[in-house]
Amino acid sequence: EHRSNKMLKTAHATPVGQSHDGSTAQRLLALLEEDEPILQEHALKQLHSIIDHHWAEVSNKVTLIESLSEETTFAHRELAAAVASRCFFHLEEYGDALRLALGAGEYFNVSALASTRTPAESIYVDTMVSKCIDKYVESRSEGDDEEVIDPRMVNIIERMFERCFNDSAWTQAMGVSLESRRLDKVLECFSRAPLEGGDKASLLNYTLDLCVGQQQLLHSRSFREQVLQILVDVHSSMTDEDRDYAAEIRCLQHLDNAPAAAEVLKTLLRGPQQAALLAYQLCFDIAESDHQPFILALLTNLRPQKAEKAEGDDEATEVTESSEYTERLGRLERVLKASGFMVDLQLNFLHGQSKADPLLLLAVKDALDAKNMTLHQATVAAHGYMFAGTANTAFVREQMDWFKKSSNWAKFSATASIGVIHRPKGTLAQSKAELQAYLPQPSGSTSPYSEGGALYALGLIHAAKAGEVTDGAGGESVVSYLLETLDNAGPNEPIQHGGCLAVGLATMGTAQEPIFEKLRDILFADSAVGGEGAAYGIGFLLLGQSRSHDWTADALTTLLSHMHETKHEKIIRALGMSMALASYSREEEAEVLIETLCRDRDAIIRYGAMYTVGLAYVGTGANSAVKRLLHVAVSDVSDDVRRAAVTNLGFVLFRQPDRLPPLVALLAESYNPHVRYGSALALGIALAGQANSDAGKAALELLDNMHTDVVDFVRQGSFIATAMVLMQQPDVHPSMKSFREKLTTIIKEKHQSTLTKVGAIMAHGILDAGGRNVTLSLSSRSGFTRATSVVGIALWAQHWYWYPLQHMLGLAFSPTALIGLNKDFDMPTSFSVKCASKPSLFAYPKMTEIKTEEKKELVATALLSTTARAKAREARKDKNDEKEEKEESIDKENDKQNGDSDAKMTDETPAPKSPKKKKVVEPNQFSLPNPSRVTPEQEQYVSFDMDQRYVPVNPRSKPAGIVILVDRTPDEAEEVVQVDLPSLDSDKDEASPPEPFEWSPDN
Repeated sequence: EHRSNKMLKTAHATPVGQSHDGSTAQRLLALLEEDEPILQEHALKQLHSIIDHHWAEVSNKVTLIESLSEETTFAHRELAAAVASRCFFHLEEYGDALRLALGAGEYFNVSALASTRTPAESIYVDTMVSKCIDKYVESRSEGDDEEVIDPRMVNIIERMFERCFNDSAWTQAMGVSLESRRLDKVLECFSRAPLEGGDKASLLNYTLDLCVGQQQLLHSRSFREQVLQILVDVHSSMTDEDRDYAAEIRCLQHLDNAPAAAEVLKTLLRGPQQAALLAYQLCFDIAESDHQPFILALLTNLRPQKAEKAEGDDEATEVTESSEYTERLGRLERVLKASGFMVDLQLNFLHGQSKADPLLLLAVKDALDAKNMTLHQATVAAHGYMFAGTANTAFVREQMDWFKKSSNWAKFSATASIGVIHRPKGTLAQSKAELQAYLPQPSGSTSPYSEGGALYALGLIHAAKAGEVTDGAGGESVVSYLLETLDNAGPNEPIQHGGCLAVGLATMGTAQEPIFEKLRDILFADSAVGGEGAAYGIGFLLLGQSRSHDWTADALTTLLSHMHETKHEKIIRALGMSMALASYSREEEAEVLIETLCRDRDAIIRYGAMYTVGLAYVGTGANSAVKRLLHVAVSDVSDDVRRAAVTNLGFVLFRQPDRLPPLVALLAESYNPHVRYGSALALGIALAGQANSDAGKAALELLDNMHTDVVDFVRQGSFIATAMVLMQQPDVHPSMKSFREKLTTIIKEKHQSTLTKVGAIMAHGILDAGGRNVTLSLSSRSGFTRATSVVGIALWAQHWYWYPLQHMLGLAFSPTALIGLNKDFDMPTSFSVKCASKPSLFAYPKMTEIKTEEKKELVATALLSTTARAKAREARKDKNDEKEEKEESIDKENDKQNGDSDAKMTDETPAPKSPKKKKVVEPNQFSLPNPSRVTPEQEQYVSFDMDQRYVPVNPRSKPAGIVILVDRTPDEAEEVVQVDLPSLDSDKDEASPPEPFEWSPDN
């Protein structure tokens, strides 16, 4: 005891961390080796205060300190754990530092105020809390229960949550709750967040964005659906003034809960007029998503329901509603129906605002070799893209002889392109009217290829919009007509192929078992072409419907076994794509199927596995899917599989496009041309129409390097992808003019390969798609993934093997319109929006001008003064010397006259002075009338004028798409334009014939 007291006095007399001989912490570390606990306690306390400055010396004894923290009999083991943890922290051994920090007790206080800590302590505590959260999230993600996780870690997490709540850090608390999958904390965040000040509304929007928005954080489908259900419950519990109906409907659509969504819409319809207008707005947003199964279920639940039968009544009676409600409900159904107002509105805009350039297409056609049918087919496809949705077939009528050059399957494809131009149509009667000359006739097949192509066109017109489309009241539906035609086709392969594609497109996502059985019978006939069409049709029918608890599971098992039994590569590849379509957006539920396909020995089946990964995780940005695709991209022995793996990165990352360019930068320089081609397509898919973003600029730079690739199909892919990125860009864009000139040069050059020219031709069509009023969009404006767009691009990518699938790209085109509608669904002319940018930044590209040759006029030869003098000199040689003076005077006179005449010509007819043009300063903002084109990149500059007569019913609406307006002065007369279908009669615009008159040769 005497020795211990003496050593303590010596230690206290020494400055902290320094011994008598000038060394640092060595004296304190020596005390740790003593057997007296009081000496060890003193040393640990002193070391704890100097550890941030002398950790390098202390690290030599960290094992000893750690052993002290593990001794259960040592009273100050928490202090030893704190010292060892700080030492490991400075050594950047964060795992050991966290383990010891958890045992430090009161010495690791995460609730202490930052003002009470030193800067070094604050860094240490923040880092340990971050590592603790990461470890906790990792454990929870692996499915560990709270009982398995270290209770000390749970305690720190609980204290961190409480600190966030006290500091009103709601988003931080919500982020950790979601990452750690703590539904109880999610509910607590919503219950404790105050409604006043907008904290709760902001938290709801933040959570929804983490679930299904751009920064999607939740990669577990089941947990995400639980969170979405909580969001629905929170929204429904709020008052009408604070309730965000748009967000609630969006959650219900992701949950595929049509009955609940119908009840919300009915509640709005029974409310005041502004609530009914909001219901219309929500229905337009739903209709834009093209989610056919949800829309059909919603229509079913919106229709009047029959009341339960009372005792003694034979039949149930319908629930009576007010006439006003019935009228509003009819208008709502008009929006949702495939044959309704949405189709009319789209056609009205695309036809009326079309800026398609037929002269450009004509120049492309004339520059090509007339005998090259591959280039002919590419031009037909480009024509379909240019006029997609405009219903303008003037070019077809004018160039009918050129179109008729197609034969066999080229004729099939040329006829199918008409479907891209007329997509969508309201009724079967309208679509049949456009295709009547090509559709199969009851008298028998005369041209099977054009008839099969017409059926394919019919499917493109009504893709995902056939559920309610009939000829009229009690008329024939699209699906029944197609099934009947398919039954009558017999073994006719072209008609079978087109009919199967059409049936699948029309019934997309409905999973009707009778239709599956009909298509399955055609598939089992094992005809290569007919079976391929049936396989694709089954994929469309089962889109996103792969479930383990119903008949679709047995159906996929049957298809998988047939993939191994058939010997036709076309059928195997189509069945692989049908597996991918059935797994659309199923995420982890598709893992078993993905694993099965990926392990197959057949490269064609592994090819389908890559699309199964891409479509199952489309838009999620899931790291597991990205890792799998990247691994296959660099390891598989098949070029096709590697190309498909890289391409599908575009589907997985389209919501997070900034991640893609650095991810494929090295792949774009791969030695394998198939990998380079896949990199190009991935960039085009994920960054379509985003040329001005940082990711878009990086993508254009990568693609520009591939324009001169040594392999022709890589150049083809780079041209197509560049056109996708540059869609709807003006002429002032730095890459636009040079890229168009490059395409024109390639098409005209004779030495360019056919594949390169095909890419240039298709790029022209994509650049000017839909009359320059559409873009490639995989997501609706409300954030819902558009199934038709994903299907369209995925099937379009298969044109590598079957060129008629080029027309599938038309399914992915989305109009970029801003259309304001009043309560009667008319367009007020006084409604406009402001765009805070220069008009040239979002202007349409210039149309191709007709070059007119100037006629050369003959001009009288002017007699120059030098010529007159030369003649005079010759005359002087022949004359006498006597007349020399006279001749000289004549010569001078001639010089004077000719000089005067020259001067006279210049003086009397001076060159007109062009007036100096005043440099017009381009305004920094302008107004957009109703309707107008608003590109996705333009939306950030567009805003509503809330002081005008018409304002959006939903103040959270984006200034794009269809916007329902509230009239602030309803008593005043309105100036509106009705939404009428444009006349497609080619003779309407011709001048009327002159009045009758008599002609006489004497006149």
